[in-house]
Formats: sequence, structure tokens, C-alpha cells
Amino acid sequence: MPLINYPILILAGILVGFINTLAGSGSLISLPLLMYLGLPANVANGTNRVAILLQSLVGANSFRQKKIIRFQDGIWLAIPAVVGAVIGAFLAVDINELVMKRVIGGLMIVMFFLIAFKPEAWIEGKAEKIHARPGFWQTVIFFGIGLYGGFIQAGVGFFLLGGLVLGAGLDLVKANAMKNLIVFLYTPFALAVFIFNGQVDWLMGLTLAAGNMTGAWIAARLAIKHGARIVRIVLLVVIFVAAIDMLVR
Repeated sequence: MPLINYPILILAGILVGFINTLAGSGSLISLPLLMYLGLPANVANGTNRVAILLQSLVGANSFRQKKIIRFQDGIWLAIPAVVGAVIGAFLAVDINELVMKRVIGGLMIVMFFLIAFKPEAWIEGKAEKIHARPGFWQTVIFFGIGLYGGFIQAGVGFFLLGGLVLGAGLDLVKANAMKNLIVFLYTPFALAVFIFNGQVDWLMGLTLAAGNMTGAWIAARLAIKHGARIVRIVLLVVIFVAAIDMLVR
């Protein structure tokens, strides 16, 4: 890999880790970048999990240190997500590369409109009391989110926020912290599937992870009141351009 690609990966990783920790969908930046730098779609999908794992570890631990979440709080919701993530990862490793690109491109278009119409408007203020253990529908919801996360990861943050607020009853602040914890808990299982199938580029993954971890560390320590607007604009531009590239190439 050319030397210029390393600082590109690190800088992109900082942005991705920041976005993922505060909201989600940062992988809609890192996945196209990994493919642009030469990785096949399936390998890019697996390699991205290295950065996601270390980023979510930093984010979840930072929120834990602030006493926003406890590790044990996420176990019950993480169990169905883990099962779904393993199944999703097995589906992803065998998918045709062209199909994977089309799936990513289509997903970007969907997420573009979700972000454009401010999902926080329907996420905020609708939380109910959370139960100690998830009920049937909560289990189904988080299994489905895990399935999706294991398959592609990109955009799973928004689905987790929706599931945690509307499905599990957390307020938005705790949901964001719990999102990082659940991603950290299911990602090792999905990553193991990609490792077993030889679909991880460790050098690129760890380089990207250095940036992701830095971005996560910064995001978890900043109470940015108006930063979401800037992140939203950046995401809209990047997602739109990358989606067109994926769908027409």
C-alpha cells in the first residue's frame, strides 16, 4: 500500500470514529474508502470490523467512565444482537462482490433520505420505561439489528438508536452510550467469521482503527450541542457521492 494511504486512512478514521460514536453511519465513509484504496468489497467489509471493534471499545469505556452506562446493562439486549450478527456475517462473506456494491449503494441512498429528514425528530422524546430483560418484540428487533450489523454494519447506529429508544425505552443519551456497548459486544463474533474466511486486511484495518479510536475518544468527551448539524451535512454529501459511485461503477 502506498505510504500516502496511511495518513488518509487515519484522518478518515478520526472522522468515522467521531461520527459513529455520536450518531452512526460512519462506515458509509470507511467502506467506500477501503474499496477505493483497492480492497474487494467483502474484504473491505471484514477489514472495517477491526476499526469498529476498537472504536466501540474506546467509546463504550468512555461512557462507562462517565457512569452513563454499566457493562451489565447491555448484556440482555446484546445476546439476540450477537446471534443475528453471526448469521449476518456468514451471509456477507459469500455474497457476490457486485451484489455487495449494489447493496451498499442502495443502503446509502436510503440512509441519505433518513439523515436528510432528521431521524432525531422521531427518536427524541418517545422513551418508555425499560425492563430488566427484553421482551419478545425487543428480542426480535435486536436480533434483526444484529443480523443487519453482522452483514454490513454501515448505518446500524441509526437502527440501534431507534431500537434502544423506541423499542427498549432508553433516553437518547443513554441509548447512544448503549449503542456503542452493544456494537462492541457483537462485533468480535462477526469479525471472527470474516477472519475465518480470510477477509480481513490487518494492516489497513489497524491503521483505520487508530483513527477510529481517536475520533471515538474525542466524541465521547465532547458534549456538542450543535455539532450534529455539521456531521449531518458532511454525511449527506459523502453518502450521496459514494452512493452514486457504487451504483453506477
